[in-house]
Amino acid sequence: MTESTKPFNATTLKRELRIHAKALHIPPGAADIFIDKSITSATKSLKSKKIITRADLTRAIVKELKKYHADFAYVYQNRDKII
Repeated sequence: MTESTKPFNATTLKRELRIHAKALHIPPGAADIFIDKSITSATKSLKSKKIITRADLTRAIVKELKKYHADFAYVYQNRDKII
């Protein structure tokens, strides 16, 4: 399976988000709440789509993270651009 056709894996996404939260010094308990709520809401909002791209998922996660922590959302959204 190529990168572009991998199925969604919530565990991998949570791990990636926790890394960014740790870099921002967000307490682990708070980060887990932000992450769980964001993933739940994002997947619910994307449920009607037949095919979901990584970009779709990123946009949905960022939209939800902004509700809890704007810097966290920004870092996740720009994770491929930050050096």
